[in-house]
Amino acid sequence: MRTDVWQELHDDLAPGLQPGGETYAAAAGDSAVLLPIRTLGDGRRLASLIINQASFKVLDHLCDMLAAQIAPYVPDVIVGVPTLGLPVAEGLARRIGHTRFVPLGVARKCWYDEALSVPLKSITTPGAGKRLYLDPRMRPLLRGRVVVVDDVLSSGSSIAAVLDLLDLVAVTPTAIGAAMLQGEAWATRVRGIPVEGALRTPSLPPVGEV
Repeated sequence: MRTDVWQELHDDLAPGLQPGGETYAAAAGDSAVLLPIRTLGDGRRLASLIINQASFKVLDHLCDMLAAQIAPYVPDVIVGVPTLGLPVAEGLARRIGHTRFVPLGVARKCWYDEALSVPLKSITTPGAGKRLYLDPRMRPLLRGRVVVVDDVLSSGSSIAAVLDLLDLVAVTPTAIGAAMLQGEAWATRVRGIPVEGALRTPSLPPVGEV
């Protein structure tokens, strides 16, 4: 198993599936990020990005790219999606001149209100029982143009839960940003809200299929 994925910005790789079929090079501006291929339980194969295992160089580059895409929306507040969307949200908020961002949570604190929570599952954590929370103390910050930031949009389950949660406080995001847009399934879950992504990768056919 390769351990050098998502560690470097490569200028010598053509974007796309790489020889051997175990990695995918995703275009990242004038360079590329090498991603491992993961096979899901239903046989689908996806290029994977685990942002907290990426090098700081790659994380910084993706945050730089995403900041350039999100800045034209002139956000008043950035909302970060746990867990892996939080470092991306922080990096983006810093780059556009914000002094803080609003992190959503999945670990219930004693002062949280269940009325400000929704069920949550994702393509990598499909089990039931997890919930997504908005800290009541953060609620007053959700004013003006709100941009939601996650690490990866894939099935769209996580971002759909975020939008359901923001509905509870009558907030409709101006835009959604992600370090990577994985496949196209997420597009049916974003309610027509503009979406920006630093990396874009397709769904890949199962092994043996063209």
